[in-house]
Amino acid sequence: MIELIKDVMEDMNKQLDRVERSLDLLDEGLIWKRLNNSMNSIGNICLHLAGNEYQNFVSAIGNQPFIRERSREFTTNGGIAKAELISLLRQTRSKSESVLFALHDDDLSREVIIRYDLEDWKRMHRIDSPVYEASDIRVIRRLLVQVAAHYGYHAGQIVLLTKTLTDTNEHITGQYH
Repeated sequence: MIELIKDVMEDMNKQLDRVERSLDLLDEGLIWKRLNNSMNSIGNICLHLAGNEYQNFVSAIGNQPFIRERSREFTTNGGIAKAELISLLRQTRSKSESVLFALHDDDLSREVIIRYDLEDWKRMHRIDSPVYEASDIRVIRRLLVQVAAHYGYHAGQIVLLTKTLTDTNEHITGQYH
């Protein structure tokens, strides 16, 4: 197994455990609570994590169909139960591991195309002009690092929001700080 992939997946699995521990502390209402209009709920962040991981690892690297409604990840206000969110995150991780663990050392320098929905691309890049291809090209090695950092960032948000919403003393990260 490629050491970088092993390390990335080990870290992302720790982050996923923290997300799941956080969700376990919340009732269904708190999962979809927005502290203010400019913030996402924990449920939104979970949908975003699954969408981003699928888009980059399963679709781009694994060459599976591009299936993502990025805008919906942020506009959904409920209707997805805690167990469904956990299942979505775990199923996505399982698919990612299948793709990544099948790679060889020379694959790490291979370029992949990351596809986007055109409207999401325009919103992300704040452009109004027509774009004929909404995609990025990334080297797999770099993409692994970017997705892992993105996952850790949002997992930290989920831990902080959980502590804010529940006033828990539980050490969700397993670390005392």
